[in-house]
Amino acid sequence: MHEELLKVTNELYTVMKTYHMYHTESISAESKLKEAEKQEEKQFNKGGDISVNLLRHEDRPQRRSSVKKIEKMKEKRQAKYSENKLKCTKARNDYLLNLAATNAAVSKYYIHDASDLIDCCDLGFHASLARTFRTYLSAEYNLETSRHEGLDIIENAVDNLDARSDKHTVMDMCNQVFCPPLRFEYQPHMGDEVCQVSAQQPVQTELLMRYHQLQSRLATLKIENEEVRKTLDATMQTLQDMLTVEDFDVSDAFQHSRSTESVKSAASETYMSKINIAKRRANQQETEMFYFTKFKEYLNGSNLITKLQAKHDLLKQTLGEGERAECGTTRPPCLPPKPQKMRRPRPLSVYNHKLFNGNMETFIKRKKECSNKKSGQAIPLVVESCIRYINLYGLQQQGIFRVPGSQVEVNDIKNSFERGEDPLADDQNERDINSVAGVLKLYFRGLENPLFPKERFQDLISTIKIENLAERVHQIQQIIITLPRAVIIVMRYLFAFLNHLSQYSDENMMDPYNLAICFGPTLMHIPDGQDPVSCQAHVNEVIKTIIINHEAIFPSLRELEGPVYEKCMTGGEEYCDSPHSEPGTIDEADHDNGTEPHTSDDGEYS
Repeated sequence: MHEELLKVTNELYTVMKTYHMYHTESISAESKLKEAEKQEEKQFNKGGDISVNLLRHEDRPQRRSSVKKIEKMKEKRQAKYSENKLKCTKARNDYLLNLAATNAAVSKYYIHDASDLIDCCDLGFHASLARTFRTYLSAEYNLETSRHEGLDIIENAVDNLDARSDKHTVMDMCNQVFCPPLRFEYQPHMGDEVCQVSAQQPVQTELLMRYHQLQSRLATLKIENEEVRKTLDATMQTLQDMLTVEDFDVSDAFQHSRSTESVKSAASETYMSKINIAKRRANQQETEMFYFTKFKEYLNGSNLITKLQAKHDLLKQTLGEGERAECGTTRPPCLPPKPQKMRRPRPLSVYNHKLFNGNMETFIKRKKECSNKKSGQAIPLVVESCIRYINLYGLQQQGIFRVPGSQVEVNDIKNSFERGEDPLADDQNERDINSVAGVLKLYFRGLENPLFPKERFQDLISTIKIENLAERVHQIQQIIITLPRAVIIVMRYLFAFLNHLSQYSDENMMDPYNLAICFGPTLMHIPDGQDPVSCQAHVNEVIKTIIINHEAIFPSLRELEGPVYEKCMTGGEEYCDSPHSEPGTIDEADHDNGTEPHTSDDGEYS
């Protein structure tokens, strides 16, 4: 439970830092926009002061060029500001949702879970204690009747044993331990006055989709958890029946005889015989283990329901308020209109080289050569486009990469990419998310050379034997940096996305381990001659380690120039710069507006 609390607080800290980063960029973009507006106003005033008749004929084209240059710079900074503001809004929404979930989880732990844990571990203790003393009482009554008065006192004490009262007494005595801490408060960044989830366009569609997914997931979880609770209650009743058996009367063991043989013979056929005791203990232990298993399952399920319910309620309140503000009614929120289509520039053709079931490095190299640029497409379009689509519409999709999509749609998307088109360029949620995820897996699974080369398979598998996590991560890093530069860039982009996807495991049920199970056979092919059953578990562990520790394993943007995955993606690409990019200058408007990232020539990263 403590690990779970630490996990949710760490996630809260991560999304808070992401929100702070994008809010800083929004403030910076706003200041740059204001600076451009001031320059435009200054240029306008300057042009008004100079008489048109006094202006020399040869200076007029230069004046018009300067004005157009400033206008172009202003338009670009306006678009940059709008994009960063959208990113900030999404990041703030994630922060507020995780804040609500964290507060709900922490509160539930101190209010409910601690008490339930005591009940779980204490179950049967008082009944066993009562049986022990009653056995003692039975023996004493038969040995010495003159001690009845003292024994009556003990018997009254046993009758007054109360598990619930004792638990409350312990919790009252240690109230500082069992008292919930103060709730986490929202910490706005650098004067940000927005303190609630924003449900206005263009994020309303995403929030509404997320709300319905949470609603469906909660309904399923509640049904499953209720079934577990019923099983738990039945198991608890069975244990209670085992522990409250009135087997404390030992009168038969005290027969008046000079020989001990009578005691042995009397006990051999009774409930207290060794055979019966051993059988009862075995049955009780098995039942207890089943009870603990079901209690753990019920507790984990209720914790997940609590967190998702907090997000669900906050989204319900936000969407309801947003609808009332727009329509002036109290009706449930209606579906917002579909966003306008924003088409990407149509990509280059495949240049007669196979994309699927081909060689990724050769494909990237050919696209560079045909584009006549040093910087070509460092990441294949199918990888970049599928990841972008899942980022926009599928982070909360339950069972993403595990649930198969439509084979017809998978083939349709694949063929479009093979023709050099981008079927996912339109910013509308018209494609099946599971089909898009299937295309991404299909691309990596069919590569002529797997992303992780077979010649490095044994080196990667051997890292699993390293128990120290830091040393294991370092060893994996040393292996990966020997791979070609183009492969490392694609790996860095893919595993940053998988790490981001795993942060929504409460909703999509895909934690790093489940993602490793899906991508292990796809990215690391087991060489011929190896036992696939025994090797697959090691492969999954390697992929899981890389997903969790991708930032420590892969080189940063400063060390290896190339595309970097962003958590908050937008529809258009024209101004979707990396958060690591340097601030622009006044001459930005004159630069080439191409969207292809810069990479160095092919070779190995060193």
